[in-house]
Amino acid sequence: MSHILLIQGHPDPAGGHLCHALADAYQAGAQAAGHAVQVVTPALLDFALLANGLEWEEGALPPALAPAQQAITQAQHIVLIYPLWLGDMPARLKAFLEQVARPGFALARKAKNPLHAGLLAGRSARVVVTMGMPALFYRWYYGAHSLKSLERNILNFVGIAPVRNTLVGGAGQMAAADVATWRRRLQLLGAKGI
Repeated sequence: MSHILLIQGHPDPAGGHLCHALADAYQAGAQAAGHAVQVVTPALLDFALLANGLEWEEGALPPALAPAQQAITQAQHIVLIYPLWLGDMPARLKAFLEQVARPGFALARKAKNPLHAGLLAGRSARVVVTMGMPALFYRWYYGAHSLKSLERNILNFVGIAPVRNTLVGGAGQMAAADVATWRRRLQLLGAKGI
C-alpha cells in the first residue's frame, strides 16, 4: 500500500466545488483500499507570496508550510486537484508550489547538471484538472499548455515521475449523473493508488 499526498488546489476554502467532490472520492477510494492519505489544502494555509529569487533560494520557509514539506517527503504518490483558471492553475496553488519547492528541499543547491537537480525522485503524481470547456478542446486545441508546463517545469524538474493526468471538462454545467460518474472514476483511481 502507498502513502498518498492529496493537494486540494481549489482556492475557495469554503469547499463545495467539483474539485472538492473529486478529492473526497479519490481519498475515499484510496483509504478503502488500505492506502494512507494525507490532505494538504493551500487555501487554508497562511503564507506570503515570494517576491524575488533571493527569497526563494535563501529565505525561510513560512512555518505554515513545514507540514506540507513533511507530507511531500513521506509521500510515494502525489495527487494535485485544481480548476483551470485563466488557462492555468489558480495563483494560490502556484504560490504554494513556489514556496515548498525550494532549493535544498526539492532541488539540489549546487547540482553539476541543473537538469538533474531534482531531490524528489521516487514519487509519482496524478494531476486532476477541472475546466468549463470540453477537455478534448483544452488538450488538442490549446495543447494542454499549462498542464504540460506543470509536468515538465515543476514536477519532472524536481524528480517526480511518472506524472499522469485526468482532465474533467464541462465542470460549470455538469449534471448530477456526470458528477457521480466522475466521482466513481476518481474513487477507482484512488483505490489503485495511481
